[in-house]
Amino acid sequence: MFYVVEVQDYVRVEPRLFGLKTSNAVAKQLQEIYANYHDKEIGEVIGVISVLEVGDGIIIPGDGAAYYNSRFKLIVWKPELQELVCCIIDEVTNFGAFMNMGVMKSMIHISQTMDDYVSFSTSNSLLGKDSKRVLKKKDLCLARIVAISYKGDNPKISVTMRQPGLGKLDWIKEEKQKTTAGSKRKSKEEKEIKKK
Repeated sequence: MFYVVEVQDYVRVEPRLFGLKTSNAVAKQLQEIYANYHDKEIGEVIGVISVLEVGDGIIIPGDGAAYYNSRFKLIVWKPELQELVCCIIDEVTNFGAFMNMGVMKSMIHISQTMDDYVSFSTSNSLLGKDSKRVLKKKDLCLARIVAISYKGDNPKISVTMRQPGLGKLDWIKEEKQKTTAGSKRKSKEEKEIKKK
């Protein structure tokens, strides 16, 4: 889920930025600080939206940098359990696939890819035994987050596609067309019965 977060903190501005206007120096330093930044409480920082306020600076002896008490807004993405996510398959392995969610990566176990017996094929894809459905690199999918682990630097996210309305986007489209065709046929049959 995406959020806008307001933060108040002392921002350490390096001496190489002293030639800039103070608010610009703080903004530039914040961009560098929050590039590829993840925090368990706020999530993955996408970017700095704006610097709202910059207070007076202080210099700590022996450091050389200036510290400015600042208030700023960040846009972040924090994964939530049961959240639906659009993914692109980055890599297929014999135990599942690694999915790119845009902001972060997730993993889907082979057993969670579809309602079928799934095997790893020699063409680096996952193949459903009965359905003959294939998952391969660069496929677009809709998945649901089912587990998040915060051990280590970055969270480990697990997803599933074994629920109605989830899976490869082509499969979802096929199912929708089948459902629509079935509904039209049923409606037509009901009208014919009413005429008799």
